[in-house]
Amino acid sequence: MSFLELENIRKSFGTTAAVELFNLQAEQGEFVSFLGPSGCGKTTTLRMIAGFEMPTSGEIRVAGQNIVNLPPNRRQIGMVFQSYALFPNMTVADNIGFGLRVAGKKGADIQKRVDEMLRLVDLPKMGKRFPHQLSGGQQQRVALARALAIEPRLLLLDEPLSALDAKIRISLRNELRAIQRRLGITTIYVTHDQEEALSLSDRIVVMSAGRIEQIGRPFDIYNFPATPFVARFVGTLNVLQAKVVDRMSGQLEIDGQPVYTAKSLEGAKGGDKLSVAVRPEMVVATTQDDASSIQNRLRGTVEDVMFLGAVVRIRLAMAENKIFFDTFNNPHLETPRQGQTMTVRFPQEAVLLLDE
Repeated sequence: MSFLELENIRKSFGTTAAVELFNLQAEQGEFVSFLGPSGCGKTTTLRMIAGFEMPTSGEIRVAGQNIVNLPPNRRQIGMVFQSYALFPNMTVADNIGFGLRVAGKKGADIQKRVDEMLRLVDLPKMGKRFPHQLSGGQQQRVALARALAIEPRLLLLDEPLSALDAKIRISLRNELRAIQRRLGITTIYVTHDQEEALSLSDRIVVMSAGRIEQIGRPFDIYNFPATPFVARFVGTLNVLQAKVVDRMSGQLEIDGQPVYTAKSLEGAKGGDKLSVAVRPEMVVATTQDDASSIQNRLRGTVEDVMFLGAVVRIRLAMAENKIFFDTFNNPHLETPRQGQTMTVRFPQEAVLLLDE
């Protein structure tokens, strides 16, 4: 039996379905992210787990107990909000200990637990400060400490890092993951940031329009997208327009150049137009006569060379399509000239079909 189970969860607001047929099983200590665009139902699902929204139908079980009819304060769930939601008139220590006081804990026990939490989030000397005296990253750590102070059996995080700048966000998400692993607490994390989901999660639930598109490990979500939506939403893609030449052998034509897929093109027929995609990291520069491996090749003209720090992005233009790829920067890198003709190659399994 899984630690957290969501079975056939639905949520409607009037005639609008916000979440439709949501099923998930999460194990003890697992870190699961809900990933999707705004309005896809991920926060609504999180709020149903927390008890702030009532499902229209379905069951939510924690450790085998159906919690749908339990009020939020009886679910033993800690939640961290995007806006931090700290009490401005309370010190950091009082904010962290708030839930313990509500639970009727004694003063000495509260102080001990607060000190433990301050050390856990690396703010041991900040207990007497007020929220306005802290940076955004420090405030989010206090919010996390407050959620963990009550020793919840489940931790919910609703886009907790989105209000922070990029460097602090990366640093804090690493700390968050380290704390979660140390405590072994089952965690559900809501985000629209694919990099956060890929770097933090044991598994990712990709959502669109209130439905689950795919559940899987970050490696599988990225490399083996189950639907065109997942392929488009997770990661960066070269999207190319192709024409079917031979569906059985998986042969396509892109601007008059042959390209093969790893699988046959079921349901297609010769002459059909398809949208296909190739991850830029699967594309490398080569020569037209390189026959060292059986791979797809496309020839084009260098349209742009963009310096992005650690990588240099090169974009080639063909008759109708464009394809870009990245190469690692180094002081001796010889970049191509604009207008120069280049050939790139990529394996057959790198070709993703975007049309149903």
